[in-house]
Amino acid sequence: MIRESTQSTNGADEQYQRQILVHVSRTFALTIPQLPGGLREAVTTAYLLCRIADTIEDEATLCAPDKLHYLTQFSRVVAGTADAAALAAELTPLLSHQTSAHERDLVGHMASVMRVCQGLDPRAQQAIGRCVEIMCVGMHHFQRSASPDGLERLQDLDSYCYHVAGVVGEMLTDLFCAYSEQIGARGPVLRRLAPSFGQGLQMTNILKDLWEDRRRGACWLPQEVFERRGFDLKLLRSRDQQSFGDSLQELIGIAHGHLRNALAFTLLIPSHEAGIRRFCSWSVGLALLTLRSIQDNPHFTAGAQVKISRREVMMVTICSNLTVHSDRMLTRLFEYAAKGLPLITQTGARGGAELHAPIRQQWEREREADLHSAPSG
Repeated sequence: MIRESTQSTNGADEQYQRQILVHVSRTFALTIPQLPGGLREAVTTAYLLCRIADTIEDEATLCAPDKLHYLTQFSRVVAGTADAAALAAELTPLLSHQTSAHERDLVGHMASVMRVCQGLDPRAQQAIGRCVEIMCVGMHHFQRSASPDGLERLQDLDSYCYHVAGVVGEMLTDLFCAYSEQIGARGPVLRRLAPSFGQGLQMTNILKDLWEDRRRGACWLPQEVFERRGFDLKLLRSRDQQSFGDSLQELIGIAHGHLRNALAFTLLIPSHEAGIRRFCSWSVGLALLTLRSIQDNPHFTAGAQVKISRREVMMVTICSNLTVHSDRMLTRLFEYAAKGLPLITQTGARGGAELHAPIRQQWEREREADLHSAPSG
């Protein structure tokens, strides 16, 4: 079982991770500390490595071939076949001020994060490496073709959510199963629910941030859903139309369905593992309240208008803590928070691993081309 690192690491590296986490994630800085011992360290490391990949892909001044080059190198770093310090020294000066100072600092400390990663249980390292690689492949594929006109199909949204969030759910499941034999015995069911767990959280963020994403030239809403009601996503400024609101309701219902799978995932965690249950239930509760806020404010124009308040965050944490040991009470709390939300039942995340194969093949073709050209810097 994963309890402690398999080798000693520099305490300064672990201290750095705890400090930087607060500055690069509001939600995970709240939920990760709830996890027990060595699991907390592993999940912190995993999140920071995923954040580095995200920072590379989001850097506005890097062209697509350069992003492919650096994501490929970063995947190799996490796999243990490339040097973290060398990549950090090359990449950090290329990050512009459009990337936050804390994210630039994190990239500069890539070697520090990797030292902690290399001290983790081998099963944890394998799970993290798989997640980072799939995430790098998927992010590059979708960001390269990002458009303010949206994705074509609902299936494309499923695939996008899998590559940026569903795979994280799979990684967390692997870490949880390695941590506890009792959780590991429930691994097959947890793994079926894990991509849906990630998709519910990611869809909530997509809906909340849709206007900010569009201003950056991207839209992750599926045209298919809106076209069925005669709404053209290219005319998203006409959001006061009933057809836009109805389409948004459908996506809220799909996200709600995925969050019900997230509840089922949470209830499969043994009740005595209160820290892991808090980690899961807080995330689900915050997402549910965000969906409620979006539903109540369908004409919002900025994510800040539907962002839940500190008071609501506190309410979620207190209520979850009071019910965390009881399946019945956690379920009742979920039903109370979800009351009035539309629901489209999900049996699991569509897309997933089967949609990864063609994206992976394209990544390999581009990497082959990258071998014959140097980054433009």
